[in-house]
Amino acid sequence: MTRKTLADLAALCGAVLEGDGSVEISGPAALGEAGPDQVSFLAHPKYAEQLATTAAAAVLVGTGVTEVPAGLNILRHADPGSAFTNIVLAFSPPPDRAPVGIHPTAVVHESAQVADGASIGPLCSIGAQATVNAGVVLRSGVHLGAGAKIGSNSELHAGVVIYPGVSVGADCLIHAGTVLGSDGFGFEPCAEGWAKVPQCGTVEIGDSVEIGANCAIDRGRFGPTRIGSGSKLDNLVHVAHNVQVGEHALLIAQVGVAGSSRVGNGAILAGQVGLSGHLEVGDGARVGAASTIFKDIPAGEDWFGFPAEPRTAALRRMARQRRLGDVMERLREHEARLAAVEEAQKSAGSQT
Repeated sequence: MTRKTLADLAALCGAVLEGDGSVEISGPAALGEAGPDQVSFLAHPKYAEQLATTAAAAVLVGTGVTEVPAGLNILRHADPGSAFTNIVLAFSPPPDRAPVGIHPTAVVHESAQVADGASIGPLCSIGAQATVNAGVVLRSGVHLGAGAKIGSNSELHAGVVIYPGVSVGADCLIHAGTVLGSDGFGFEPCAEGWAKVPQCGTVEIGDSVEIGANCAIDRGRFGPTRIGSGSKLDNLVHVAHNVQVGEHALLIAQVGVAGSSRVGNGAILAGQVGLSGHLEVGDGARVGAASTIFKDIPAGEDWFGFPAEPRTAALRRMARQRRLGDVMERLREHEARLAAVEEAQKSAGSQT
């Protein structure tokens, strides 16, 4: 097991050590779970009280953290999150390096082009005229349809399905079970029920895109569905036909984007956001978790809620909703008083 001293870790991540540099560390752990030979970090101010109770040998904190228990070794860094990432990597096992070449159980069409230096794993299937560039890794059971293209140094994990004609850029990472290029959901009513609308487009994935597990990105009805370079999709994201996602956008778990909508450069859709069809989320806009979008969102704005609206308006609406219980109680009191007055007036009238 790899062990490193606190002095080693300070040098590794560029932190300032306050304490005993000779202490040996066996690995990283969360504040509440760390043992006496492990290092942890303060991820958020709300966990600061755990500094007093943690059993960790050392804790990595930000430069603004001033109150630390006596006797606790401290690693101090302006960006503790990225510094701790370097520490985690230092204790992580080396990455699994896929062997170069084509596994004997893989099926590769004679017209497919597989570059030298690519790795084609067990039970992969590569269709006619497909292109696999240098440095590509296809883990077990990946399927590439006819004419599919995978850019240099991209890695596709087990069970990924790339439909015919779909292109994936360079340096992409696609996790297990994801499907790129399945038919968009298009049906028209007819006498027999529903007539399928042909989906004749494709999917284009830019460079340095990461797509999580079990995502589905549908091909366009005509033309491409696009994911721009540098964008990151979490697990279980669905992108419908002809959607255009810009560069460096974030689509977090269970986001659903309906057909022909646009998500701008650098936009963020938090978990479970639903975007209706033919809408636009502007560059740099941010949408809060579980929001449902029924109208365009201008660039740079923060929206959330059901239906989604600008942040200030949403906060005001939430404040009003919280007061509804008191308002209803006061309304019932006024109704009771009014009923009593009306009853008294009826009684007075009957006596005269």
